[in-house]
Amino acid sequence: MSEKYKFVDKNGIYFVTPTIIGWVDVFTKSQYCSIILDSLKHCQEQKGLKIHAWCIMSSHLHLIVSSEKEDLSSIMRDFKKFTSKKIIEEIESGNDSRKEWMLALFSEAAEQTKRNKYYKVWQDGNHPILLDTNKMMDQRLNYIHNNPVEQVIVFNAFDYIYSSAIDYTDGSGLLEIEKIS
Repeated sequence: MSEKYKFVDKNGIYFVTPTIIGWVDVFTKSQYCSIILDSLKHCQEQKGLKIHAWCIMSSHLHLIVSSEKEDLSSIMRDFKKFTSKKIIEEIESGNDSRKEWMLALFSEAAEQTKRNKYYKVWQDGNHPILLDTNKMMDQRLNYIHNNPVEQVIVFNAFDYIYSSAIDYTDGSGLLEIEKIS
């Protein structure tokens, strides 16, 4: 079995990218971003997740993470399971104009797998990449923070609210992070 995209170093720092099924632009609405932020905070407080950098894009999120407590694969599994449930609840109870379309897409994705009974929100895997050199950390950190700039969402990375870029310019963002030195 390949170890290319697995959490192989328990003490390592990883770049991960959880992605929504079909690259649906779920996170263009703040209520869905709030679900992600609340869940990440919970993982920090209860599971020992260390977030070094983060950015929520329209259909995925980028994280640079590590953990001294639980293993990252378990944390990410639980994070995706919990946020899937909450995102579906928000879609069902909210007034998103894309409600029927998203539920149908997530339902169809669930039908193609044995693990999901009703809806599948996240793609399988997290594509973890071990950041074992300073060069790799710097590259991924810059990539994460410049992603909203490249997508022409903002002119300056530190202006994007759903990112840790502000934390790296001596400001304070929406999540507590442990900076990469």
